[in-house]
Amino acid sequence: MNLKIIVEEHPDCFVAYPVGLKGVIVGQGPTFDEALGDAKSAVQFHIETFGHDVAR
Repeated sequence: MNLKIIVEEHPDCFVAYPVGLKGVIVGQGPTFDEALGDAKSAVQFHIETFGHDVAR
């Protein structure tokens, strides 16, 4: 499954979120890469928990 993940820079951190999944999934971190990795980990957990049907 390929997902688009948006990473935004905020004054004190980076925030990342996927597009096209049911539910709220957010990653954050002090760097772009850490926020992206956190979001990827959260997406993997979300799919393992709720199944592939969470993709829109």
